[in-house]
Amino acid sequence: MYLLLHKLKRLTIISIFLFGLIYTSFAQNKIAASNGGDPAAKLIKYYPNPATTAISFEFVRGYDKSFTLQLYNFMGKKVLDVNTLSQLTNLSLNGFYRGVYIFRLSDKNGNVIDSGKFQVVR
Repeated sequence: MYLLLHKLKRLTIISIFLFGLIYTSFAQNKIAASNGGDPAAKLIKYYPNPATTAISFEFVRGYDKSFTLQLYNFMGKKVLDVNTLSQLTNLSLNGFYRGVYIFRLSDKNGNVIDSGKFQVVR
């Protein structure tokens, strides 16, 4: 009886391990497929960082006119909302205080496509 319980316990642990392994590799493949094969690939490139007077957002791939770009200060307050994006969008940082800002790129359904942070120095 003890031997049967020990084998059942061992089989359960192996099953959980294999299920976890399969599930995580499936999730990573799904992320990789949505990013064109590279899970770390970014949709948008932004420069210069740190910025002084202006910052540029350039689409590396997957540009869509319906995307929106929101900028938030480090406290989480939205400071800018850009609804008309082009392949290369330049934003003036006049009126921005020194500090760290977070950007969020969203699709027409409000799903976050990409995000990042940049610093404004004066």
